[in-house]
Amino acid sequence: MRAAVLHEIGQDKLEIFDDVEATGFGPGRVKIRVRATGLCHSDLSAMAGVLPQPAPFIPGHEGAGEILEVGEGVTSVKPGDRVVVCWLPACGVCPACKRGQTELCLAGFMNAGTPNFKRPGGDVFGFAGTGTFTEEVVVDAGCAVPIPDDVPFDIAALIGCGVTTGLGAALNTADVEAGSSVAVIGCGGVGISAIQGARLKGAAEIVAVDPVSSRREAALKFGATRAVSPEELPDAKQSVTAGEGFDYVFEVVGRSATARTAYDNTRRGGTLVVVGAGAMDDFLQLNMFELFFDEKRILPSMYGGGDVLRSYERTIALWRAGRIDLEGLITHRVPLSDINEALDQMRTGVALRTCIEI
Repeated sequence: MRAAVLHEIGQDKLEIFDDVEATGFGPGRVKIRVRATGLCHSDLSAMAGVLPQPAPFIPGHEGAGEILEVGEGVTSVKPGDRVVVCWLPACGVCPACKRGQTELCLAGFMNAGTPNFKRPGGDVFGFAGTGTFTEEVVVDAGCAVPIPDDVPFDIAALIGCGVTTGLGAALNTADVEAGSSVAVIGCGGVGISAIQGARLKGAAEIVAVDPVSSRREAALKFGATRAVSPEELPDAKQSVTAGEGFDYVFEVVGRSATARTAYDNTRRGGTLVVVGAGAMDDFLQLNMFELFFDEKRILPSMYGGGDVLRSYERTIALWRAGRIDLEGLITHRVPLSDINEALDQMRTGVALRTCIEI
């Protein structure tokens, strides 16, 4: 089967092979025919070495498709079922799951260290234990979440990561208060989803911050009340909050520099929500006096900060009701053979989300 493979961490191009085989099928596992997958910035981060990932590997973790086969003991899905790929399934028995913090379950991360593909030259890993830039993938049954027939594969793929992460940051982690002021730094697919979440919660002012003009324009269509470049943020802070700072600031880039900017633009007693996935050697510096004196809440948000399955259901319900726009997030579509074009679209910022049709 065909798949897009990164040979070594640090390379910026993927190579398409047709001799890849999905491995690991057996009890408790399922084989999925991938129909659509989104390109998330985390894929680029893994390719660059910002996020830890063994190589060679197949990127992609935001996918949807249909079940081809189910292993012994699998009762949650059957061949022919339409599913979204969940890269962070909950085991249900670990301490985090028992506390109701299923997004912190480590079972899914354990899969990342086990190859789930192979080529004639050896084993190949799948990013985050999945790897959806391919025609077929074998994953634990818990990674295959059934979706209703009326949800298109491209929409379902977005729900698998970016939309769930952004919406959840506003709805679950921050629990944005109606009438509040919000700033979102980084307006790709995840940031736009955070903007939609803040709008749903009734935020009065939502300022989108991004260096790319097309993304700023898009943010206004999805619910931002104004959109500014990073250089214009101080003026927006003064105009919207009289210089006090925003009630909520979402950092959706994954860098200490933007996290520091987010902190500085959060009002005293306000909330900074860290959504972006950054590097282990990139440290955010805060002094102990400001932490005490400003009493700003710093809330990291992992995969939307809530129960993933419930978040999927909520997102579908909101989409059906016309309360959120998911179709509009897909600004580009390419076949798997043009995957490197999709990478360029993400790097330059021209795409909110590129759908890779497989």
